[in-house]
Amino acid sequence: MPVSGPAKIVRDAIGVPHITAASVEDALFLEGYAHAQDRLWQMDALRRLAAGELSEIVGPAALESDQESRRLLMRRTAQAHYANLGAEERAQFAAYARGVNHFLETHRGKLPAEFALLGYDPRPWSVVDSMLAGMQMFRGLTNSWKDEILKRKLLSRGDPGRVSFLLPVRAGTEAQFGSNAWAVSGKWTATGKPILANDTHLEWAFPSPWYSIHLKAPELDVMGFSLPGVPCVIIGHNQRIAWGITNLQFDVQDLYLEKFDPQSGRYMFRGQVEQARPERETIRIKGRSPLEMVTWVTRHGPIFVTSGTETFSLHWLAEDKDGFRFPFLALNRARDWKEFTQTLARISGPGSNFVYADVDGNIGYHAAGKLPVRKTFQGDVPTDGSAGETEWEGTIPFEQLPAAYNPPSGIVVTANQNPFPADYPFRVNGNFAAPYRAHQIQARLRSRTGWKPQDMLSVEMDLYSAFSHFLAREVYKAWAKRGRGNQGLAAPAELLKNWNGQMRRGLAAPLIVTLIYQHLRKAVGDRAAPGEGAAYESHMAPVAIGKLLRERPRDWFDDYDGLLLKCFDAAMEEGRRGFGKDPGKWDYGRYTEFALQHPVLGRLPYVGGYFRIGPMPMDGSSTTVKQTTRRLGPSMRFIADLSDWERSLHNITIGQSGQPFSSHFRDQWNAYYAGTSFAMEFGKVKAVSTLEIRP
Repeated sequence: MPVSGPAKIVRDAIGVPHITAASVEDALFLEGYAHAQDRLWQMDALRRLAAGELSEIVGPAALESDQESRRLLMRRTAQAHYANLGAEERAQFAAYARGVNHFLETHRGKLPAEFALLGYDPRPWSVVDSMLAGMQMFRGLTNSWKDEILKRKLLSRGDPGRVSFLLPVRAGTEAQFGSNAWAVSGKWTATGKPILANDTHLEWAFPSPWYSIHLKAPELDVMGFSLPGVPCVIIGHNQRIAWGITNLQFDVQDLYLEKFDPQSGRYMFRGQVEQARPERETIRIKGRSPLEMVTWVTRHGPIFVTSGTETFSLHWLAEDKDGFRFPFLALNRARDWKEFTQTLARISGPGSNFVYADVDGNIGYHAAGKLPVRKTFQGDVPTDGSAGETEWEGTIPFEQLPAAYNPPSGIVVTANQNPFPADYPFRVNGNFAAPYRAHQIQARLRSRTGWKPQDMLSVEMDLYSAFSHFLAREVYKAWAKRGRGNQGLAAPAELLKNWNGQMRRGLAAPLIVTLIYQHLRKAVGDRAAPGEGAAYESHMAPVAIGKLLRERPRDWFDDYDGLLLKCFDAAMEEGRRGFGKDPGKWDYGRYTEFALQHPVLGRLPYVGGYFRIGPMPMDGSSTTVKQTTRRLGPSMRFIADLSDWERSLHNITIGQSGQPFSSHFRDQWNAYYAGTSFAMEFGKVKAVSTLEIRP
């Protein structure tokens, strides 16, 4: 292999590669090799998804996805970001790409089965492909333009005050900071040293979006979770510090309503005619002729949405000149809080919450990423692009982002809630989560001392929903007061009365309250914007609805008990159609169950079942610490013990390998599903296989 000195890749019992190399570039080269060895087709599909090139291998079914990627100018933006990289970062990406390509070149004819089934050979990997893979994660975590369209639609049909009430930016009860990660100081643990935990929530995927890896070279010894297609460790620990990351949820996208001529590409800005730049694209489509498309690019960004006679451009931070900086090697090498935060200051996006702990006993939190300053507008609905009065005015200084270091409580918790204080000097907008998960994590951590790493798994698996429990009690009280005459509701009312708020499969009450909530959310949405209730969805909807039920303002509804009973009755009617006449036999797991399927191999006749998991009934909901829906769930679990790295725990969802006949294809699923985990071998690695590499 083209490395500068002897190296080796040792794999442990669950297939995690522990790479030891003579230089950092060699380590990144071998990381690229290991990623390709286990996840080459996933990496190829990821770069194609980002660049808008899936139709070339799967046909017209991917055309809509490809067109959106092309309108976002993903490949052109990735190329521009590559051009802006410093020499050191370029060398890191290049070393990684060489590793991917060395695997590719030495395994022609023995590539993963997906390539043969789809009838194509992968092209060589490039640095731009790694930029695309990183930008696809950025895209998935900052896709807030749809929220602007929703709010505009509701405002066009309804009362502005009520619509704004239903879509709040904050609940007023936020715990500290944001997204499922936390750290506790030694005063809460059995060893007197911190423990850090992190479980990121992403859309279900097969293979897992994460890949565990250990990189060791001079001045580098880091282990954790990497993204196939991207070098370095994204979440993990080195010899001195541990960190976790979750999505900040701050809005870094704005839609601009343009006065635009689609024939000429001219548009208005501050009373002057400007010319948009045409970007021409050719989308190759398997089994069809290529599709030619033109994307006009304005000063605000590409023309992205057209609705009737209206045309909107999209300003997205990732497309700005410095919108994508990736200093993760520096993060992997950081030794203390000072070096850690100096590195965070260089990160452009996506906006993230970072939780920190070190072997000296310190814990901390810092938000990071470039966040736009909106001095004259909120950014929650599309704005007038022609007036020129709603332009971004720089980004929020890193020093003014939310942060804490060794807080007196000895606890930092994030769970996607709004971390910005009410008196924050900059306008705040984002699709922040309701604070129920953060409050439950805080309550669990404060409930005892003597925490050990394995104890933290019970917090990551916590199924209590304070909101659903509250709603169940409100519905029961309404029935007890006004609904006893409806005997069809008597049995389910008793189930709600006796329920403890656990969103657990096998129980009927969680299903009953979930169906009630759906009807109630629609009714509340219809009250704010008549006829649009079905469109009302928001992370903060439980907060708004909970506030209505506690305060019961008369200008919303005259009879809240009657409203709850109506929704109760409709929910039971719906449930009896779908789950049987006896609600006592209903099972929440039937509602949450889903199948996890490999996108290519899972569709094969006869043998496809091997490449599918499920249908599996799932525990949890959108308001439980174990945030689980049929669309997303915990994508990994990480618990770092700062007293002894060998007692740390980690796992991903399915398995390390994307190779269907590997023993590590799906060997982690049972532990993931049950909420157990695996030792995170760091200093003491039990080798199951060893690959020795010589220059």
